Amino acid sequence: PGIFVVPVIFFLSRKIMHGLFGTLARVSHFATAAAPTPKYFNKILIANRGEIACRVIRTAKRLGIRTVAVYSEADEFSKHVRLADEAVCVGPAKSSESYLVEDNILRAVKETGAEAVHPGYGFLSENHKFADRLEREGVVFIGPPSSAIIAMGDKIESKILAKKAGVNVIPGFNGTVESNEDVLRIANEIGYPVMIKASAGGGGKGMRVAWNDEEALTGFRLSKQEAKSSFGDDRMFIEKFVNKPRHIEIQIIADAHGNV
Repeated sequence: PGIFVVPVIFFLSRKIMHGLFGTLARVSHFATAAAPTPKYFNKILIANRGEIACRVIRTAKRLGIRTVAVYSEADEFSKHVRLADEAVCVGPAKSSESYLVEDNILRAVKETGAEAVHPGYGFLSENHKFADRLEREGVVFIGPPSSAIIAMGDKIESKILAKKAGVNVIPGFNGTVESNEDVLRIANEIGYPVMIKASAGGGGKGMRVAWNDEEALTGFRLSKQEAKSSFGDDRMFIEKFVNKPRHIEIQIIADAHGNV
């Protein structure tokens, strides 16, 4: 028992990463009365599906920006495909063989001549390697720089960073849990109940509460599978489960020109 503070030091949540950074504009400065008209991209690719992609496409249309949708074979007739100006199939129905395959997304970018990629949230949105690859190809990643993704998009790294900064963090094992033996040893050292979480997780995916050894092993297996399918990253860690916590989230809005 005690009060645990969730590490929220300047945490770039998905709302931030794909809110302001999803304005789709390459703006020289924040708009002011005397500022010149912003310069927008001519064409962007949305590396996502469903309502997430639809929202980005609708905003892009209002700004006069052409859009490219990507889709799996199962999503060929989905709404986001119909709304976009162009659409490219990136693989079979399974996300791990389509939306999460960086090579397929990059191929679609090159085929369509998209100047930027909006990742939405989930899928490749917090994959720093994908952001780096886009940069090397001269394509803008509409989101935070890879350094921020590494520091804040990865739960293990963000907890380590928060702890170094003197922020109280939830007790647990701040490293990758590799095996069933690790699960049982770490869970018992922390003390039940524990939360088994995906380091790359978000939106409640790749996360299970365990109250005993049996639930810990089952939760570890299911969470790894879900994390692999949703994020392409099945690294797991374990921390103490806090019952009925208060969630305080601090959001920082910034652009590429030092404005915060």
